[in-house]
Amino acid sequence: MSGTEDGDPLRRLLAIMARLRAPDGGCPWDVEQTFETIAPYTIEEAYEVADAIRRGAMGELKDELGDLLLQVVFHARMAEEAGLFAFDDVVRAINDKMIRRHPHVFADQKVESAEAQTAAWEDMKAAERAGKNGAAAGLLDDVPLALPALMRAQKLQKRAARVGFDWPDAARVMDKVKEETAELDAAISDEDPAGVQEEIGDLLFVCVNLARKLSVDSEVALRDANAKFERRFRHIETRLAGQGRHAASASLDEMEALWDEAKQADKAAK
Repeated sequence: MSGTEDGDPLRRLLAIMARLRAPDGGCPWDVEQTFETIAPYTIEEAYEVADAIRRGAMGELKDELGDLLLQVVFHARMAEEAGLFAFDDVVRAINDKMIRRHPHVFADQKVESAEAQTAAWEDMKAAERAGKNGAAAGLLDDVPLALPALMRAQKLQKRAARVGFDWPDAARVMDKVKEETAELDAAISDEDPAGVQEEIGDLLFVCVNLARKLSVDSEVALRDANAKFERRFRHIETRLAGQGRHAASASLDEMEALWDEAKQADKAAK
């Protein structure tokens, strides 16, 4: 494995990636990849890191962090080949950013609390956005379109709230939830498919806002709800399999009874 035996593990990884991307003797799959084709894997690996953390699987977390690091190295290698920047430039940039955004640690600025630091961090990010895009840049301009919709909704709302465009409390948002539910009901009654889609979107958006006002991460909340649904539905399948049956052969009433059984088991386990 010539050229990949450097004693520094990170430098070894960089050498491995360079070898994989070599036009002569590299891996055909790795060689043909582009920023666009690798980006979905980068997103997937970030989610796998988050999933390992959520499950408390620290052994898996080590491997998942390695997979995510590989994505950074992969993108940096392609950028170096294109003459854009190299891995060291990526590291240098994040080093500079961390020092710049922590003047209370690396300079003589004082900060009173974690909340104050969060506010200062957001102010510095806003100043950096203005520097990149010009003073006329919109507040929402750099909220990534590729984010999951719930996460992006929360970021859009949080960004707008920084300039005061926000409901004062959760009670006002609940009123809006009821209003949007009534509008959805009207669209359904009118048999208006486009209106139904729009109102469902509005309802989801305001539910994200409600979660934010209650200090709940809507993405995490929905992920937990998905996991709960999977757990309870598997209970239905398991109980039916014990009777030699498949879910497709059961009535809705039977499955709902087993769902309630799973729900009671969840409550008892808390």
